[in-house]
Parts: sequence; C-alpha cells; structure tokens
Amino acid sequence: MVTVLGIELTRWLILILAAFGGGAFGAALGALPAFAFTGFMVIAGEVVNILKAELAGATAIEPNSMTVGITGILGFGPMFGPHISFAGGVAAAAYAARKGYMDEGFDYHLAKDITQALSTKPDVLAVGGLFGVFGVICFRALAFASLPFDQIAATVVISAFLARIVFGYPLVGRVAGSGYFDMTPFENGQMRGVRRADEPAATADGGAAERLATEPWLPFQYKWSHVVTIGLVAGLLGAFIAVETNSAFLGFGISAATLTFLALGTEVPVTHHITLPASTAALAVLAWGPVAALLVGTLFGITGALSGEVLQRLFYAHGDTHVDPPAFAIAVNTFVIAVLAMLGVFPSSSWVATL
Repeated sequence: MVTVLGIELTRWLILILAAFGGGAFGAALGALPAFAFTGFMVIAGEVVNILKAELAGATAIEPNSMTVGITGILGFGPMFGPHISFAGGVAAAAYAARKGYMDEGFDYHLAKDITQALSTKPDVLAVGGLFGVFGVICFRALAFASLPFDQIAATVVISAFLARIVFGYPLVGRVAGSGYFDMTPFENGQMRGVRRADEPAATADGGAAERLATEPWLPFQYKWSHVVTIGLVAGLLGAFIAVETNSAFLGFGISAATLTFLALGTEVPVTHHITLPASTAALAVLAWGPVAALLVGTLFGITGALSGEVLQRLFYAHGDTHVDPPAFAIAVNTFVIAVLAMLGVFPSSSWVATL
C-alpha cells in the first residue's frame, strides 16, 4: 500500500479534490464569512462530542477532537478548515485586488478586504482552490512531522506569505512613522502618496490617496490596554469553557462564530487567538486543579492577545495583503505550551503535538 506523509494515495486524491472545492468556496464567500462558518461547525462538532462523552459516562471528550466527527470533517477539514477556506479566501482577495476585481470603498488596501465575497469569477475561484490544495498539503506535512504547535494556524500564516510572493506584494511593506510598532500615523490620519490617474489602485503603493500610511488590523482593538483587557476577559471565559466541558475547541468555535457580526460591519472584538490558547493551557494543567487551570488559561489568553497585536504591527499594519495575526498568535502560543510540557513544567500539552 503506497502512502505519502502517512496517507494513502486514494485518500490524498479525495483530500485534494475536497480542498480545491473548500478553497474556492472560501473565495466565493470571502475569507472572513467562511471563517465564521468554521466557528459554527466547531460549535456543532464539540457539542456532539460532549454529548457523546456524557452519554457514554466518560469524564472527558476525545482529547484531540480536531481530527474526529463534525469538528474534524467540517470545522477543521477540507470544507471550512481555516488553512483551506479562510486561506483560500485570503489568497483570492490578493489576486482579485491585483486584477482590479475588488469593489472600491474599503479604507485599507483592497487586498486586505477579507469580508468581501468574491462571487463566481472562475479565475478567482481557481486561485482560492489552488491555495486550498496548498493548505491541505502543507498542514499534512507539518502534522506528519508532529511539529509542536497548531499546524493549521501555522499553515494559514505560511499560505498568506506565499500569496504575497506569488502575486508580487512586498513581504512586509513600507513602514511609516518611527518603526513597526508606531501606530501614530494611523492616529494622526497620515496618508500615503496619491497614485497617478492612469495607475490602477492594486498596482500602486497600496492604492489610492485615501489609503492610510499605517493600517492597524483592528482599528478598535490595537491599544495595549484594550488588548490586555480583552485578553483577560476572553481568556478567563476560554479557560472556564475548557475546564467545564473538557473541550479545547468549543471556546474557539464560539469566538470564530461571533465574527459573523464583524463581517456585517459591527466592531466585535476578535478573540479566537485568545480563547484557543486559554482553553489549551487550562487543559494542559487541569491536573493542578480547576482554579490553577483558570489562572493559567487566563494568562495564556492575555499572551494570545498581546502576541496577536505584536504580530499585526510587524506583518499586517504596513503590508498590502492580509497576514492573519490570530493564526500567528495561536501558532506561537501553542508552541510555548508544547515546550513547557516537553520541559516538564506543564503536566501535558493538551492536544498540541510534542517531540
């Protein structure tokens, strides 16, 4: 029996075909709406897993439900897995902006508009599909190597940088102000240079005159005090959900589902990079008792929020396309949890792979 990265060739064919469809579907819906559906699928899957465990009299659900049931097949699988549908939508937006397909009216570079549904243009859907295929291959390679971090989140980040390279965008972008962490150009309303009348928006230095010199990922959620506060609150809730349900992913699903409102234009805080590290850390130290698990989980909620903000200032605010700060933060924080487990500081790493 021939296998590649531990998977039979027939299964690979199924995964690749499904991932092409998932990436194209993410492009059609738009990356952010597609990710909100990830949240709904994860909620459904985790509720089923919890009910199954209760009916069976088990004390905990499957420790890595990312790979089983509705959570694994739909939430993190080829249809709505973030490394496939969301990443495909991000890449499709980068391509569509280059082609001049994107609707005007977005405050930032049009390639960052991940709320916009890209409809049914065959070339745009093909780009989403191809990046969906890349997503499943990259994830399976990272998983086969058992690398100690959230391999789906890491794939989302790798895919986003690949899109910048493939479609000719700078890897980082032009830094305004006094450096990467300086958000005062945004606060002062500083603009980039005006493009020539004959120069398409997507090929200019970030587009039109109305583009800000610095573009914070969430203009309502970038001040350090705000970031710490939402990290504490959402981290505490993420840890509580995990302690009460033994699910590492239910809090993440709830956070992702709330982004439906963000896609509709409401300034809803983004918290999935807070609740997932918090839930994971809480379960990793649950042997210490529920109070300790809540405290450790809350701490990782705060570090998830802070690392997301750090990474947006490094790789999003000055660039032209969407590189996802939450995915980056989840990869970083799950790596820290895995390292602490490998060093014997934490009793376990929960669902995160260890070497």
